[in-house]
Amino acid sequence: MTAAITGLGPGDVRTAARRITGHVRRTPLLADPDLPGLWLKGEHRQRGGSFKLRGAANAVLALGARAFVTGSSGNHGIALATMAAPLGVPVTVVMAAGASTAKSDLIHALGGRTITVAGGVAERDRRARELAEETGAVFVPSSDDELIIAGQGTVGLEVLTDAPDVATIFVPTGGGGLLAGVCLAVRDLPVRVVGVEPENANRYARSFAEGGPVRLPPSRTVADGLRGQQPGLLTYPVIRARVDELVAVSDAEIVAARDRLARRGVAAEPSGAVALAGALRAGWRGTAAAVVSGGNTAEALAVAAKTHLPVHRVPTEKEFA
Repeated sequence: MTAAITGLGPGDVRTAARRITGHVRRTPLLADPDLPGLWLKGEHRQRGGSFKLRGAANAVLALGARAFVTGSSGNHGIALATMAAPLGVPVTVVMAAGASTAKSDLIHALGGRTITVAGGVAERDRRARELAEETGAVFVPSSDDELIIAGQGTVGLEVLTDAPDVATIFVPTGGGGLLAGVCLAVRDLPVRVVGVEPENANRYARSFAEGGPVRLPPSRTVADGLRGQQPGLLTYPVIRARVDELVAVSDAEIVAARDRLARRGVAAEPSGAVALAGALRAGWRGTAAAVVSGGNTAEALAVAAKTHLPVHRVPTEKEFA
């Protein structure tokens, strides 16, 4: 397979950026004085608590459907409910066994509904597709969709705008929507893209080694948002054609990176700390950026569900500084 099969290119990311303007938050690049040359792309400050709102906004605004169904570990479902529920559009989120109950609670608080199925991500997504067919709702994958990929790629566009000298971008990698999107955003530029996977859920590295997409058994990594079992049909060729390196990190490294972020006042969930863990393992030269992809910690989710409000209000420019 080649990237050309998807028909996606940098222009799709730019189109998504125009479409979602005013619906998503432009998140800041944060500096850590102990990590010279490394910017932290603060998607934990995004509406809905993660970068997932970008893809969800692009899909909801482009499709204009009467009902949506998705399979999600939580953040994509939160993002879809954040966008669609205020428009009066029903959202149903199918979650796998062991998914975060706190994220499920927030989806309910935002006006969505959840269904839990036995098994892992593959079983979850299969049931979501079946439910969409049964009800006539539109199925919006959490990562393997052209509108989702293009929306997530706007993270890369913002990094390029705010740090034009960036040499490397570290991207947390689960289903691969964010990594594929960033690959598209920088496709024709001399920027290294490094995907970072949990070591026991490294579906992309394993697939590259085998010469094609492989399916892994369900994993129990602490990075609950990155438990996908196989690469996507759309994301795989885009990533295969453009990614420069894949790095695997242990749960201990993920937790250490999360705790390091917390000491700097960055409240990241484990999945949101994976890119930093990869940067610390692989190292960098010149200017680099690591995407802090989400901040839906247990504490933040509990507050949000209790108050029936989105996890993160819009911060002021002073708070961004």
